[in-house]
Amino acid sequence: MRKVIEEQMNFGEVDISEIQFDPRERDEIPKLLMGLQYIYCTPQMRKEVFIILKGIVPQRVNPDNGRRGMDLWKILVMGTIRLNCNWDYDKLLNIVNEHRTIRLMLGHGMGDEDYRYPLQTLKDNVSLLTEEVLDEINQVVVKEGHEVKKKEDGLKGRCDSTVVKTDVHYPTDINLLLDAIRKIVTLTSRLCIKHGIPGWRQYKKNILTCKKYYRKAQTIKKSNAKNTEKQKKQKKEIIKAHKKYIDIVKFFLARTEESLKQIPDSDFISGIRILEIMKYMLDAYRQIDQITKRVLNGEKIPHREKVFSIFEEHTEWISKGKAGVPQELGLNVCIVEDQYGFILHHKVMEKQSDKDIAVIMMADTKKRFEDLASCSFDKGFYSPENLNKLKKILTKVILPKKGKLSLEEKEREYDEEFVQGKKNHSVIESAISAMKNHGLDRCLDHGIDGFKRYVALAVVARNIQILGHHLQQKEFKKLKKRNNNKDSGKARAA
Repeated sequence: MRKVIEEQMNFGEVDISEIQFDPRERDEIPKLLMGLQYIYCTPQMRKEVFIILKGIVPQRVNPDNGRRGMDLWKILVMGTIRLNCNWDYDKLLNIVNEHRTIRLMLGHGMGDEDYRYPLQTLKDNVSLLTEEVLDEINQVVVKEGHEVKKKEDGLKGRCDSTVVKTDVHYPTDINLLLDAIRKIVTLTSRLCIKHGIPGWRQYKKNILTCKKYYRKAQTIKKSNAKNTEKQKKQKKEIIKAHKKYIDIVKFFLARTEESLKQIPDSDFISGIRILEIMKYMLDAYRQIDQITKRVLNGEKIPHREKVFSIFEEHTEWISKGKAGVPQELGLNVCIVEDQYGFILHHKVMEKQSDKDIAVIMMADTKKRFEDLASCSFDKGFYSPENLNKLKKILTKVILPKKGKLSLEEKEREYDEEFVQGKKNHSVIESAISAMKNHGLDRCLDHGIDGFKRYVALAVVARNIQILGHHLQQKEFKKLKKRNNNKDSGKARAA
């Protein structure tokens, strides 16, 4: 049984519309909560958001039957707070259980002060949000934000991409092999202990054995000596260390295969675990093959065959040529920002470059916001084909060309509006920096679906915070005006 929010208030509960905020506060939490309060208190906006939130309940589930689940409003509040403040679930758990104002926003009053959320409840419920649902909510928030700002005719966009890191360590062939065998040994031992299959009781010692050989292969380095004999000797030692490491891993892989054959086929849960173990075994065999080719045979591994994490397989090796940042491990995310600071649209780029995504981004953004009139890009998005297609979508395209300009191109790029748009384009770096400070620096969720949900939540949370900031500024101006009137009244009385 799921409700968007409990309409009937309990004794001691404060209505969300009655929660008070100090307009002079500069922290992000009051701004975000003011934005959420505005969603709740604006009838049309509340209706639209609540209808969208019902989309996270599976169609086959009757929301009116069964045990009461967490209200959908609470899930939205928790998800946006977590991303906007860049917290993990442990921090979120403490805040939703202890922070008075946030508990009021969640609908808790004096009657349930002792209620505490379990950690797994937060993880299970926030993960129900999907990229599609969050994208629809984002459109509602942005359109209402434009009303608050009294939007002028025509939106002016800025488009750029940034890397969102995945939560992985630096990958090498040998440490990825260690990751794989560690999971294989751990999962196999649990399965064998459950079914009474001998030989896996000391699985922790087995992992340490693999780690010992890994450390030896990791620490031995290529010789820098000028003496050829010393170089050959050191190379032999490197090959020997890697062979021993591969051999011990193969030994445990063979033991795993023998043990898995003894597990009965009738156990459904064990069958799922076996499939998981087999997946990690494929990872291990792939890494053994790559170590053999690279170290033992001296071959070069093509980039397309490399894997950068066995847990977050969508991770890409991205080199943008930035000073001090030779590479980043994650995925590119393209965003479109308007002149008011709202993120109009975003897209996670899988195996795509800026040139591949430019037209798609503008076409999708135009569908969502029909009054988008112009957009600026950097040179990474340029291609003659992109320029021609973008001219059909937008009234004004500010897309600088790479390399030498022809007379026609100089005339286009020296246009006053083009020059001004190019100067203003750098403002999007401020938006990217702000989003990285508010959750978009490193994705803590697992899998590609978790990655996309994480990014979408960061975008929604940022836009709600911006909405709250504009509302807070209006309240601050009113407060300042009242204080000035009081001071002038006192001065006249004196």
